[in-house]
Amino acid sequence: MFQLKFQHIQLKIQDRVVRITLSRPPLNVITIPMMKEILRALEECENQRDTVAIVFDAAQGSRGFSAGVSIEEHAEEIVFQMLENFHAIFRTIERIGKPAVALVDGMALGGGCELVATCDIVIASDRARFGQPEIKLGVFPPIAAVLLPSVIGPKKARELLLTGELMSAQEALHFGLVNYVLPSSELENKLQLILSRLRELSSVSLASTKHAIDAAMGLPFDEGLKQTEDIYLNELMRTDDAREGIKAFIEKRRPNWKHR
Repeated sequence: MFQLKFQHIQLKIQDRVVRITLSRPPLNVITIPMMKEILRALEECENQRDTVAIVFDAAQGSRGFSAGVSIEEHAEEIVFQMLENFHAIFRTIERIGKPAVALVDGMALGGGCELVATCDIVIASDRARFGQPEIKLGVFPPIAAVLLPSVIGPKKARELLLTGELMSAQEALHFGLVNYVLPSSELENKLQLILSRLRELSSVSLASTKHAIDAAMGLPFDEGLKQTEDIYLNELMRTDDAREGIKAFIEKRRPNWKHR
């Protein structure tokens, strides 16, 4: 197990999973120093070639996943610095290409909801609440404006962004923001079940699959298919693991992944 000491987050790398825990209870308000720590943790993930997932969760004693970015850091004199650091997190998650999983127990608001929206798999408790209340402060969330229309549909995204109202866990499940809604006591077991499935797979194949999904998102069918064909032929099929997976199937044995 690999761990690094941070002030605002916890980082644990174990069994091919990077776990980043937001650790500013009770609300896990995201500050610029916290953003920089998340970025440093993600950079550690880039150094772990065989990593199959990045998990985001909240520390024990938290009242929710995150209440969002600190309001004080929206001040005019530092808002550019705030946006630069916060948006770097999302750019880095996309660049790394590892499946991202969020474990949400309680509220995920503002920047916390945006972090949830960028994750590939979201496991939420039945008491979770989601929303983008920025409009009530006279501003809007740039990441959510980009992500939410494709995640939950344009009409529901517009409603959330324009009214600032919250969604229940069941609504979030219905609109596709989360994958599972469970009692709080069952979240960790569900997470470990999903991680066990991911650990059976090739990290480079997972990354290529995520790249293909993202590259084709929102494109007309033919244009999107050209993008995925290019990734399949010129990225995936040049990996050792794609060749190994096909060979193992033909030889009726388990693949021996090299994660390259």
